Amino acid sequence: MADMESSLQEAMQIEGAVGVALVDYTSGMALGALGSSKEMDLTIAAAGNTDVVRAKLRTLEMLKLKDTIEDILITLGVQYHVIRPLTSRNTQGLFLYLVLARSRANLAMARHKLKTIEEGLQM
Repeated sequence: MADMESSLQEAMQIEGAVGVALVDYTSGMALGALGSSKEMDLTIAAAGNTDVVRAKLRTLEMLKLKDTIEDILITLGVQYHVIRPLTSRNTQGLFLYLVLARSRANLAMARHKLKTIEEGLQM
C-alpha cells in the first residue's frame, strides 16, 4: 500500500508524464500535485477537470446507467490528459489526473499503470 506522495511519484515515472495530481472532485482542490510548470498549472487544470468528472457522473445518473467511469481521456494536439476516478472505499470522491506528452507516451501502458497505482493507494 502506498501513500499519496509515493503514488504521485510513481505516476511521474510513467513514460511521457508531464504532471500528475490527486484531486477531490467535491471541492475541486488538488490534494497533491507533482510536475507543475509555467505551461501547465496543475491546480487550475485539476479544478477545471472537476467539472468534467461531475458532468459525466450526472450524465450516468440521468441515463440511469449502473456503471462506473474507468477513465476519461482528453486528447490535445501535444498532450493526453487522463482522468481516473478512484473507486475504493477510502478514496471515493477523488480522481487521479495525469498529463502526458503525446510524443513520448504509450497511452495503453499509462492507463494500465494508473490502474495499478489506484489499487495501491491508501489515504
